Order: sequence, then C-alpha cells, then structure tokens
Amino acid sequence: MISQKLKTIFAFSIPIFIAHGLEEYFTALYNVDSHVKFMFGYFFTLPTPQAIFLLFQIMLWFTLIISLLLISGEKWQLRLMVIPGLIYIYELHHIWKAFEVWGYYPGLITAIAFPIIGFLFWKELLKEFRRHIYARGYGV
Repeated sequence: MISQKLKTIFAFSIPIFIAHGLEEYFTALYNVDSHVKFMFGYFFTLPTPQAIFLLFQIMLWFTLIISLLLISGEKWQLRLMVIPGLIYIYELHHIWKAFEVWGYYPGLITAIAFPIIGFLFWKELLKEFRRHIYARGYGV
C-alpha cells in the first residue's frame, strides 16, 4: 500500500491541474503550443483545436479524480503513481517555453506549482519503491 503522504500530495495536485487546464484554455494555449498543434492537428480531425483541447482537459480531470479513487486499493498502486509523476515532469515545458519567449507562456502561472509538487511527489514515491523492494527481500 502506498503512504498517506503520497496520496495527499496527489490529491492536492488535482485542483492545481484543473486550474492549470483552465489557465491554458483561457489563455489560448491551443493556438501557440507545438505539442497541442502536433497532437490535435496530426491525429485528430475535429472542428476546432479549441473544442478538442477543452475536451482533452475535461477527460484529464476525470482521469485524475478516478485515479485517486483507484489508488485506494493495493494492487498496482505504486506502479500507477508513476503516471502523475511523469505528468509533473512534462508540465515543466511551460516554464521552459516562458524562458524561450522571455515572457508569459500560456499555462505558466499554475505550472510554477508543478516542480514543487513533483519534487515532493517523486521523493515520496521513490521512498515507497525502496520500502517495497526491501520488504520483498530484493534489497541489499
């Protein structure tokens, strides 16, 4: 079972993800971000990038909330927690893009929280991995 601290960090990040998605939406990230243009221009043919971007954000929010409910059980808990950990790292691209344009980049304000949350999350997640490895007798 994963620690309560790891669950709490993840739960705390969900409203930040929602605020981040809203910031990206209201600042029209879908018009300037190369990742969005690649994904939605190459793989999907929907009416507007704005519509599909909003749909993607809502699906992500539900996925995060459902993931929080799923991690209440023991099976696959630790492995599943790698997914939000990777998302925390991916969100660093907003900060990188802001440095590239030397100004505001859509999503930057809320993205500032992700390195802090990500650091705390990965610190606890790695501690949990080590605890499980040693509990199973694989550690030295």
